[in-house]
Amino acid sequence: MGADADADVVSLERIEFTDWRDVHAWARLPEACRYQPWGPNTEEQTRAFVRAAVEAWTHRPQGRFAFVARRHGAVVGMGELRIRSVPQRQGEISYIVHPRAWGAGTGTAIGRGLLRHGFETLGLHRIHATCDPRNLASARVLRKLGMTWEGRHRQVALIRDGWRDSEVFGILEDEWPPRLPASPVRPPRPGRAS
Repeated sequence: MGADADADVVSLERIEFTDWRDVHAWARLPEACRYQPWGPNTEEQTRAFVRAAVEAWTHRPQGRFAFVARRHGAVVGMGELRIRSVPQRQGEISYIVHPRAWGAGTGTAIGRGLLRHGFETLGLHRIHATCDPRNLASARVLRKLGMTWEGRHRQVALIRDGWRDSEVFGILEDEWPPRLPASPVRPPRPGRAS
């Protein structure tokens, strides 16, 4: 979708190393990484993460696709699509949203863009995502994306407050696109994402 009069349009753009400061704006916050096994990050940890995400775009075959999400030109989150099995055409999405953009549909917009890339560009068969059972907002986002709750993996990540379970959600290629309102995500700019 091209430019839109909607003031809340979120665009996904291939991550660049110069985005590290914007990524660090939330990666350093305890509330942003509350349910994650990483963080809060130091500046060097964030730079290393962004450097690896940028370099992944050059790998062949490519198995990691990282994007930043922009609203009104400001980075408000990011998302990643990882290929988990090439022969089985399986992928996994993840996303994070700056707390200042929570509740504004940003996570849903990022997720839609990642699923579109996985199914329509990469031809994946199944894409899954996980979230901490306590993260009710993330579970709502995954359901809004048309993903189906598939179960719970027990104690898969050791985080600051102990072992974390993961809720697993998935969606198949013949379930995409789900019957949802029109996505506010613009596709990546030509030549920027593959």
